Amino acid sequence: MPNESTAASPGPGDAASALPSAGLPPAERARLAQCFQRGTQAAPTNADYAIDMFCLCVAGDPGNAVYLQALLGTLRKKFAGKKAGGLAGLFAGGGGRSLKKLALNAQWRDVIKQGIDIIKTNPGDHSCLLAMAEACGNLMLPDAQAVYLRAALDASPTDAEVNRQCARFAANQGQFDQAIECWRRIAKLKGLAEEADKEIARLSVEKTISAGQGMMGRGSAGGKAGGGSAPGAKPDEAGPGGDRLAELKRAIRDNPAAVDNYLELADLLEREGTIAEAEQMLAKALAVSGAEIRVREHVEDRQLRWARHKVMVAEKRLETADSPDARATLEKLKAAQVKQEIDIYAARSARYPENLTWKYELAMRLKAAGNYSEAIRLFQEAMKDAGRKGAVSLELGECFQKIKQYDLAMRNYQEAVEGLSDRQLDLRKRALYRAGVLAAGLNDTDAARKHLQALANLEYGYRDVAQRLEKLSPVKDKGADG
Repeated sequence: MPNESTAASPGPGDAASALPSAGLPPAERARLAQCFQRGTQAAPTNADYAIDMFCLCVAGDPGNAVYLQALLGTLRKKFAGKKAGGLAGLFAGGGGRSLKKLALNAQWRDVIKQGIDIIKTNPGDHSCLLAMAEACGNLMLPDAQAVYLRAALDASPTDAEVNRQCARFAANQGQFDQAIECWRRIAKLKGLAEEADKEIARLSVEKTISAGQGMMGRGSAGGKAGGGSAPGAKPDEAGPGGDRLAELKRAIRDNPAAVDNYLELADLLEREGTIAEAEQMLAKALAVSGAEIRVREHVEDRQLRWARHKVMVAEKRLETADSPDARATLEKLKAAQVKQEIDIYAARSARYPENLTWKYELAMRLKAAGNYSEAIRLFQEAMKDAGRKGAVSLELGECFQKIKQYDLAMRNYQEAVEGLSDRQLDLRKRALYRAGVLAAGLNDTDAARKHLQALANLEYGYRDVAQRLEKLSPVKDKGADG
């Protein structure tokens, strides 16, 4: 039976296997989308009903930043100018279990569910918001974590712990200016100046080391290194694009139903401000449009791009300042990226069931997340696309090998070898390697030698093919030149 070395090597998103859920079931996703649409339609006239709908959405999909922003935005409107309660809710409810106790037991989803009940009556409870941000961090949901941290900072901008958490998150995202700004606020508090000065100095060094990396193909002018979704940054309306920013904001005030103004403003905020502000503007566009498909796909496209960007920022940071925290942050962001891609591609597959590209893309993400059975089902559907047949066979082979269906894996590897053209040379090499290694693990020496020799003929230095061929050589052939 093949050992661990014969299994298909993990893909770049294998960290996603640590996620509590690698994408929601289609029926649950559709239910939440319907709740969200009902909430957005009700928000202008029935805030309480809208809040109930958004609460269901956040509880069902706690990593969806759009759902969360809609909930917090509606709560802010409802409680605007009203005095909310204190911290009593933090230690009440949930059968007597406080958020603190839930967190100590690592019951992160329960922290979020109980936290939702608390912020429904007190959206400015920064301690609760911090607890929910911590839960999202542990569940590898950085987009939602950023939203909770921004809400906590808005609720209590001078609180030391709020600023510490925001600074830590911002630094891990490569947002050094935002992190430094948080520490500057802490420095103004009695007895904390020394701690803050040390952190500011350390972050200034990290910022200098990371400078010039060219985030997202554009410079970091104005100190917005990477333009990421860290809390606390504001765009400069006096800078480049500032006139258009002000013009669009006025247009939205004059005609709040014109969705295209929100979309243009979001794009401008991404360039001139921060991704966080662009996200907030897109959430408003989605609400104003009643979750119109065109707007939702606009939001999805940007979520995909921003998730890739966050991973890139973390990779750059790891290159310049390797640390356990930086490595952990990168793995969390990669896992979160895979989950977000699963959610988006699943939604599009349901939306466009005849489009095989979305099925293929979703299958690739499910495979990366370790959901091999569902990936196999989708790859088999994607096999109808003749142009991808060889590539899909290779992916199917790796999935079957992961679930120890070795005969099916070998059959698909062989089909991949036969179906991949010279223009797909890298995939062909991978298929030959997989077929050769698996055949060796199944003690089919002739097939193993055949596939590995074909690979060596293409690239003798490919991975460990030379050593594997050496092990497969008959004893009488060894040292024949001697």
